[in-house]
Amino acid sequence: MVLLGLGVALLLVNGWTSWRLRQAGDTLHKPHLHIAMVWLAPGIGALMAWAGLRAVARATTPLTLPPPGDVAPTEVAAGSATFPLDQHLVSAGGWPLVDWQAAAAWTGALDATLAAQARDTLHRGWLLHLRDALGEHVFLHETADAYVLSSLEPRVAAATANYIATTRQRVARVLQGLARYPEGQKSILLVLDDEANYYHYVSQYYPDGGEFAFSGGMFIDAGCPHFVTVAADLSLIEPVIAHELTHAALAHLNLPLWLDEGLAVNTERQLAVTLPSVHTPRELQAKHAAFWGHAEIQAFWRGESFQRTDEGNLLSYDLARILVEQLAKPSWPAFARFVTHAKRADAGNASANEHLGIDLGPSASALVCDTPSDLWTPGVGGVQTSAA
Repeated sequence: MVLLGLGVALLLVNGWTSWRLRQAGDTLHKPHLHIAMVWLAPGIGALMAWAGLRAVARATTPLTLPPPGDVAPTEVAAGSATFPLDQHLVSAGGWPLVDWQAAAAWTGALDATLAAQARDTLHRGWLLHLRDALGEHVFLHETADAYVLSSLEPRVAAATANYIATTRQRVARVLQGLARYPEGQKSILLVLDDEANYYHYVSQYYPDGGEFAFSGGMFIDAGCPHFVTVAADLSLIEPVIAHELTHAALAHLNLPLWLDEGLAVNTERQLAVTLPSVHTPRELQAKHAAFWGHAEIQAFWRGESFQRTDEGNLLSYDLARILVEQLAKPSWPAFARFVTHAKRADAGNASANEHLGIDLGPSASALVCDTPSDLWTPGVGGVQTSAA
């Protein structure tokens, strides 16, 4: 009786599975072969067919996209206070841009709690206008810590937003007291579809035009702090997020550019898997020795060499990385005091003298030259550093 029962059960299972396979039709590769396996290998054949049917179901189920969200607002509100957003929107190269000075004046008149709410409402409203300008394939993904505006698949956008939240915490741990994210302000990531759109977008923040140094991402601290990158595999975006979140966490210090970039590169290398350098350490050392001179190092202290479109760009970031790495090694508390008091006016040299007991010029030259040089000190030789 038991064997009879098992036989009847197998017949029922095989018959039902064969019916499902016929229903699947051409959506399943070689359905007749699957049906043959069901009857030639009872039980096992049905399990294999069932796995195939589930794979087809997953592949053919339409992806459920998130709703497009709210209509881009004409005004935003915080409590009873309102701001006519549509009256303060301008088009910059086809991109909607808010008059952030007018927005800051509005939020500045509010108490602290309402001001934080107003800024978030403003940011969200602007992102919805930007979403509409980018097209119907772009969506705004929102979490407690982040906004991600992109055409990324919803699952990838959600994973990216979660990565941002986690990386904010990890950046804060690495920077040990230096990081500060404005209370109640979400991190904003704009992921553009290609490099053409990326450089077109960032060009609105460089009105003088000219060439751009190649970059995979950029932190923009103009009105609404946000960072922008190009769509890619999430593993390729992660280093950019770690790098740019470091800039966001340090923005309150208004650091000299070399110090800001050096901290960002070192933090990125600790938190994300980065692509290996195309040059060996020996090759990089030779390039540094051949490139840096008095004029070049003064451009480095002023931040100008980071905008170069030649090899000087790579060497500027690498020198900043090495300097920060070496200066932080002996004592992080002393280094943190140096960072906190570093001013753009002298590229941080007075702070280095006070808190680290060194001059930045000889320290930098010792890293790339055989003989340290006082001529490398920021501002020496009549070449002035940028104003704070």
